[in-house]
Amino acid sequence: MIEFLVNHTPVEIDDVAPNTSALDWLRTKSGLTGSKEGCASGDCGACTVIVGASTGDGVRYQSMNACLLMLGNLHGKHLITVDALSDMSATTVEQLHPVQRAMVECHGSQCGFCTPGFIMSMFGLYLNYREYPGRATVIEQLGGNLCRCTGYRPILEACQHMYEFPRVADPFTEAADQFFQRPLNPEPCLTHNGQQFFLPQSLPDLLALKDQYPQAKLLAGGTDLALEFTQQLRDYDTLISVIEVAELQHIRDDETGLTLGAAATYADLVPTLCARYPEAKEMFHRLGSAQIRNAGTLGGSLGNASPIGDPAPLLMALDAQLILANAHGERSVPVGEFFLAYRKTVLADNEVIVAVRIPPRPPSLTLACYKISKRMEDDISAVLLAIAFEQVDGVMRNVKTGFGGMAATPAAAQDLETFLDGKPFTEAVMEQAGDVLVHAFNPMTDVRASRDYRLTTCRNLLQRFWLEQSEQTITRVSHAAL
Repeated sequence: MIEFLVNHTPVEIDDVAPNTSALDWLRTKSGLTGSKEGCASGDCGACTVIVGASTGDGVRYQSMNACLLMLGNLHGKHLITVDALSDMSATTVEQLHPVQRAMVECHGSQCGFCTPGFIMSMFGLYLNYREYPGRATVIEQLGGNLCRCTGYRPILEACQHMYEFPRVADPFTEAADQFFQRPLNPEPCLTHNGQQFFLPQSLPDLLALKDQYPQAKLLAGGTDLALEFTQQLRDYDTLISVIEVAELQHIRDDETGLTLGAAATYADLVPTLCARYPEAKEMFHRLGSAQIRNAGTLGGSLGNASPIGDPAPLLMALDAQLILANAHGERSVPVGEFFLAYRKTVLADNEVIVAVRIPPRPPSLTLACYKISKRMEDDISAVLLAIAFEQVDGVMRNVKTGFGGMAATPAAAQDLETFLDGKPFTEAVMEQAGDVLVHAFNPMTDVRASRDYRLTTCRNLLQRFWLEQSEQTITRVSHAAL
């Protein structure tokens, strides 16, 4: 049985298919149909909901895509939907929640299909910021919501206007306080027609379950796995969620380097990682949307082994190691040796990814991380290039690279690394490096980019790297200026 709070109402569920999304349950089982299904892939944001989780500092509320949120992962959480923001019997605009009222008064809703999702992303802002946080923060939080009627200007105006009304007490606060004080089922699970969903609460419990069910599919934020359910209609007999395993949430930054728990979300780990490696900030800002970063995990991205997973090339360039464990022990594997073939890794059936370890940053490290995609935000990479080296006595040493979108797996350009090692960092050398690079890969042509585009772009990125490092040349329009 799992237990969670839906708006004002505690819910207990034990018989539901493990691959049931929060959106499907809301629309087909609970009668809460305000959340809409647009793409069922986390791109449009029409199904955005707010999920609250108890922390040591109170309750933390974040926006998430209900279409990618597996129902079992709601155990112990507070799910807020658009249906509960104001009384359904409201007859005047003044009776609406300030977020809804601002949207009405600024004429931010046109066809209206995307509106519930925008309202909930705006409500997330309203919960987490007592005052208008500024246009840049608003755009970041709305980056996962698509308006096909191109009504963004009035929606942005509504985000500012909603702070001009007197702040109201949220109608579900009392119910949330009571729910988070109640004891919960210590062994949450779901069963349905022989299928099972487990939510282990500790690493030993997780490893024991994976040993017992080696063919079980591991689930974290579901931002990639859920697409198998919504787009391919896949079924798995056993799902094991890792999001409640405290040992997989740890984030540590000390003299030994960075240790990032495999189940820590991007929203939690990126500030620590980018404090050490600010060069990666833009890439992580463009990784999915706020809803995706609030749910997605580093371990999930690596475990899914997508050739266009953004973090893997960066981790390869940083010489990171993966800590893998089963019920009998653990081992360490370099990220560059983790991927075997398309969607295939060295992970054994009874193993899980516990953490990513990044060694301390050398004082002389030079790093670049470039993501190229058709959209600035919430888009999959056509190409991702990461390169790092140390400058020792005027030459490049310990050159490490990582590329996404250039092969069946995230991959290093070993010929490029060998060529650059021991050479001075000059324009001529980087031009020659481009010649080496275009022979290092034979990428495919697909809907995102052609083979020639990928090769030419990677070569151009080496030139961009040289320009930025040598002359501090501005080679891009800053996101803030857009």
